[in-house]
Amino acid sequence: MTSYESSLTSLISAFGRAYHHLFDTPLIFDDFIAPKLLSAQEFEAIKTNMIKGIDFFNADLGSKLKDQPDEALKWIIQTQLSPTPLARAAFCEKVLFNEISLGASQYIILGAGMDTFALRHIHLEKKISIFEVDFPTTQKFKINKLESSNLTIPSNLYFIQSDFSKNISSDFLVENNVRQEKTFFSLLGVSYYLSKAELEQLLMNLFKEMPIGSSIVFDYADENLFIEKGISNRVENMVKLAMASGEPMKSSFSYEEIESLLQKAGLLIYEHLTPEDIQLQFFNDRDDYLSAFETIHYIHAVKK
Repeated sequence: MTSYESSLTSLISAFGRAYHHLFDTPLIFDDFIAPKLLSAQEFEAIKTNMIKGIDFFNADLGSKLKDQPDEALKWIIQTQLSPTPLARAAFCEKVLFNEISLGASQYIILGAGMDTFALRHIHLEKKISIFEVDFPTTQKFKINKLESSNLTIPSNLYFIQSDFSKNISSDFLVENNVRQEKTFFSLLGVSYYLSKAELEQLLMNLFKEMPIGSSIVFDYADENLFIEKGISNRVENMVKLAMASGEPMKSSFSYEEIESLLQKAGLLIYEHLTPEDIQLQFFNDRDDYLSAFETIHYIHAVKK
């Protein structure tokens, strides 16, 4: 992914979280900062482009909803865009708070984009150091957004400029003031784009010098990724969009492969959520389009 694409993707992700905060109920994950990160013009531009693109996802539905733009937008966001980002963020932060209570003093967000955890939890400013890792231009884009929105960067938030999928090492972390203390990592929406060898090496590098009890939350696609169509072909659409963007999805895993890969990095699976588990935990008893994405699993793994 180019740095420009990373910035654009992070803005669209923020749009999805902003829409959820403003219009959905009940909330799966409440990012009340996200609406402040988009200007009115940006919000309307993304909204308009999404509505125009409904035929890509479902031409028949696009025809039926041609005179109902708000319903078309709701369907696109809730069916195609938001289910995984919302639920995995909710899962990740639930685990993170538990890890903080158990002594984690650092939170490293790999591929942070427009993440707003530090801004939503100012009360943790003296409790935990937060490191956001992403492309330099993506971070500059975000910092400019924060400034234009009159949002203050908390004193415990640090930016590490890197293509983390290639450049992260234990030495690199130390050079960027990451301490060898109990640390929590998040790696969300990334594993699909790494080869199995790349993911294994990344995990080994992250945890090489970290103490026992350090942990990570990440999502991964199971072995059905490239054959599953999903509701309204959304899994197939996700794979096609990745291919069209120039960064194809590379990897899917069986549970046994994930378990073996983590063991090589010195990690044990503490919690594993299947799509069925995710549906029950985050999407049950809803009357809208939101539902757990097929083939996507969540993992919390801990250094033993």
